[in-house]
Amino acid sequence: MPQFSNQALDWLSSILEERFGHAFTLTQSQNSLRLSLAISPQGYILFPRLETAFHQSRSDFPCGSWDAAAAGFTPVLGEPLPTPAMPHPPARLVEPTEHGDVTIHYDILGLTYWMLTRLEEVGRTDLDEHDRFPATSSHAYRHGYLERPIVDEWLDLLGQVIKRQWPEVKLKQHRFSMKVSHDVDRPTRYGYQPLKGLVRTMGGDILKRRDFKHALLAPWIRLNSKKHLHPKDPYNTFDWIMDQSEKHGLTSAFYFICGQTHPTKDALYNIEDEPIRHLIRRIHDRGHEVGLHPSYNTYQSPKLIAGEAKRLRAVCAEEGVEQDIWGGRMHYLRWETPTTLNAWNDAGMNYDSTLGYADRPGFRCGTCHEYSSFDALSQQPLSLRIRPLIVMECSVMAPQYLGLGASNAALDKFFQLKSKCHSARGCYTVLWHNSELYSSAIKKLYKNLL
Repeated sequence: MPQFSNQALDWLSSILEERFGHAFTLTQSQNSLRLSLAISPQGYILFPRLETAFHQSRSDFPCGSWDAAAAGFTPVLGEPLPTPAMPHPPARLVEPTEHGDVTIHYDILGLTYWMLTRLEEVGRTDLDEHDRFPATSSHAYRHGYLERPIVDEWLDLLGQVIKRQWPEVKLKQHRFSMKVSHDVDRPTRYGYQPLKGLVRTMGGDILKRRDFKHALLAPWIRLNSKKHLHPKDPYNTFDWIMDQSEKHGLTSAFYFICGQTHPTKDALYNIEDEPIRHLIRRIHDRGHEVGLHPSYNTYQSPKLIAGEAKRLRAVCAEEGVEQDIWGGRMHYLRWETPTTLNAWNDAGMNYDSTLGYADRPGFRCGTCHEYSSFDALSQQPLSLRIRPLIVMECSVMAPQYLGLGASNAALDKFFQLKSKCHSARGCYTVLWHNSELYSSAIKKLYKNLL
């Protein structure tokens, strides 16, 4: 019989309060949950069926769908709602009781708990070549709802039920927003290259990219990148990125690698280097954000993540960079639940924006709303905020993933996801590397997306 701990119930109550703007009480009894409104002694919403699957790390259970519109509700996306763990939901999934209360025959809060904590991923061995839990292994991908904010859809339905049960209550209204961030893996194509690497890169410019102009400029750019990133370096797109963000009232967040734990997958630069210090100062002076991008082999090491966070803060302090909020994202999106989660929390970071998949865009956590984290193993709430990543440019454009390139099909995919975030009144969180804006076609796509 599935049971929530008291800590989990308190955390779920806090999720509901943040979403709806009111305090709720959750009472557990045998295989049911009762939701009461703290300011109203009358009435409740009963969830009489708690799903065992939502308390387990697995993806091999069925999924159905329920037509909310046919039942008189307004679904967020105008489509039937997926029902993980319930292959055949009843037509009267929401029904009043004879005492004037409401029964919901689907475990909305169990689904919320399972998706937000990423319990599905704990201890999994079906990982990719970077030891990441891939989208293709997830229940959401297997059952076709990865590109839907399923938690937001169900919580919106719950909000509609709350309004019917307590008509006098005014629920909190959320507004759509967009956040753009940029992992600084390669701040320059040529500036930090060793001689052998420079020759190899120039060969790629000529043979693969047919970019004779930059191949000829490469030695000059490298020679003149000692104190500043060279303005003609094709990866030095930082001012252009900030220009675009400022045109649209957005703040860009730039996440820097602060360690070397892998000989080929980490950055060639050091955070203390003068060109990087100059870049950090420029980002801060223009009102944008500096954040952390822990190196490749840190995702299982809280000590390493804490050390790299300390290193970033030290450089920022030396450069006069002061921020109220410190966040970032893991390199290669490497993440182990709940090890990496606790590492970010213990390092004193305010938020993490890793939780999206590399191989597919979509809603890894089932939501486009930021939320407080919870460790499902220790059953403890954490101070770290999770800012779900909805899409990385490579997931859509790179040949090893969706492979859409800088095409209209790629732009359509970006806009489809943006539209769903808008419908859910959430935040469309986009990762676009500074080094992936090297052509006019890609820059045009990015500008259209903003």
